Amino acid sequence: MLLTILGGSVGKNPTNRFYYLEADTSGIPGAAPLTRWTTWNACGVTNGRDSCQGVHPAFPFDPPRNFGTSTGIPPQFIGTHKYYYLTRFIAAFVLGRKNFRSAGHTASLGRYNFGFMWAAVACLFLSTILFCAGSAASRGKNTTYSSRGTGGRSFMGRRKKSTRSRGSFIDKERERRISKDSD
Repeated sequence: MLLTILGGSVGKNPTNRFYYLEADTSGIPGAAPLTRWTTWNACGVTNGRDSCQGVHPAFPFDPPRNFGTSTGIPPQFIGTHKYYYLTRFIAAFVLGRKNFRSAGHTASLGRYNFGFMWAAVACLFLSTILFCAGSAASRGKNTTYSSRGTGGRSFMGRRKKSTRSRGSFIDKERERRISKDSD
């Protein structure tokens, strides 16, 4: 996930290959012929790599604002702040690709960014399954762990219930009377 976030921050390999969306912006005045949106900027493309001019943290995906014009921009982006607010969600770039394509532009999602993100989701899912399986397997065993120096505590740190009788106030009074009578 680190490479996903760092994509576009530095113009060096490998981070200059990480982007969310690449679209044909040749019909937009002031835009590069091919633009890639990263976490840090809307970058042009040179020899298949990002060519970013400065970085801006939390750069929004909002083509009219990114290029300072509405000329040549797909109509779905004009007059709305929807994509500006959706930037922190991956769905913004998927919708952006759809909008660029519907306006006749070529557009594609960044395969490295999305590959790493889906790999992270798969690892999270796998670790959750393994954690649950390990927890279920350890519950079935009748192991107390007290031999490992946990002081009568179970694996998760909870104290086991005592099997001794705690007695009552009445029993203690009777024991005192018996001991006084015997003296």
